[in-house]
Amino acid sequence: MSDQAFQRDAEATLDAIEAAIERAADGALDVDVERQGNVITMSFEDDSKVIVNSHSAAQEIWVAARSGGFHYRLRDGRWIDGRSGDELFAALSRLVSQQGGVAVVLAPR
Repeated sequence: MSDQAFQRDAEATLDAIEAAIERAADGALDVDVERQGNVITMSFEDDSKVIVNSHSAAQEIWVAARSGGFHYRLRDGRWIDGRSGDELFAALSRLVSQQGGVAVVLAPR
């Protein structure tokens, strides 16, 4: 994938993540969302964080959470974790639910 194509796809994905988290925050989830460039930081009531960023050199989206770090590559239009095979939005739903204490399902629109 070209750098330009990665940047386009990663930016669209970060936009979708930010929008999905903000929709969830309109409900029962208590989370503060901050975006600076290619980094989204979600801060929860218990002071834990989930951080999502694009990494151009590796052409991956990286996620850091209390439970560990995860690297996602675009495969057939979906961001897939190289170790577990989990899809990005499914994994974020699980991580945000764990750290936010409220079950949420995050999905791109």
